[in-house]
Amino acid sequence: MIPAVPCRCRFVPLRRNKEKQMIRDWLDLPPFGTFATLALLYYGVAAMLIALIFVSPLRGPIAKLQGVVAPFFSSVAVLFGLLTGFLGYDVTERNRQATRAVQTEAGELQNVYTLSVASVSDMHSIRIALKDYAASVLKNEWPTVNGVAAPRTSLAYDQMLTEISSPAITRDSGAAVHVALLSSAVRVGTARNTRISLSIDRTSDLKWISVLLLGVIIQLGIALVHLDKPRAMAAALTVFATGAIVALGLIALQEDPFSGVFQVSAIPLEHVLSLPDTPELPPNATPAPPPQKP
Repeated sequence: MIPAVPCRCRFVPLRRNKEKQMIRDWLDLPPFGTFATLALLYYGVAAMLIALIFVSPLRGPIAKLQGVVAPFFSSVAVLFGLLTGFLGYDVTERNRQATRAVQTEAGELQNVYTLSVASVSDMHSIRIALKDYAASVLKNEWPTVNGVAAPRTSLAYDQMLTEISSPAITRDSGAAVHVALLSSAVRVGTARNTRISLSIDRTSDLKWISVLLLGVIIQLGIALVHLDKPRAMAAALTVFATGAIVALGLIALQEDPFSGVFQVSAIPLEHVLSLPDTPELPPNATPAPPPQKP
């Protein structure tokens, strides 16, 4: 007889996971789907409240709640405004960090390029390697960024580091130039890691759920204030619903900094690709002589 073994299974809260997945799926919708979902929620709640108060069999008991004054619900409106502001700040700050990461990555590549041109020794191979890296970022990593580094881009970055780490640079151009090149290359990798991590960074689902629910609660408060005025109630609910749809919809469109309508521009990295492999010297300049052997 096989002895019974106590089960130590860990049960996953399916309901919470489903709620989070619903928020994720909604934020991944195209712009029309995002606004349509918000319109269905808030306009639907408004229509349901009007029907419940003036058409349903419960209109008699609900009418006894007349007398609620508007300032009583001002605290809920303040909470809604504050949470919406915090939500918008989180999204905007993440987009700002993503933009800064891309600009830093492209700027450090530009520094490597400038140093390779200004140095005494020929660093044509370094310029080719950094442009290959920038091209790989735009082709292999940027379109499918999902928090994971593209293998081809990682190989291109390793190849650039290999070229920059050559001991011949210290011998031919000096230790100061070599250290500056290595420092810029390391900062390129740091900015790349930041860019990749921000590609999957999302606002807490709890914040989105809280803001959406507070919007519904405000609609309930508006309805309680206009229990005896159906037209005024419909107008107030429509105005609030429209404002909530526009505000929350615009914030939702900026949730992902690397896709959608308001995505981070790749122009700084594209500019790196436009740099010549072998830049022309000014007319009055002469190339530096090669170092003489002792």
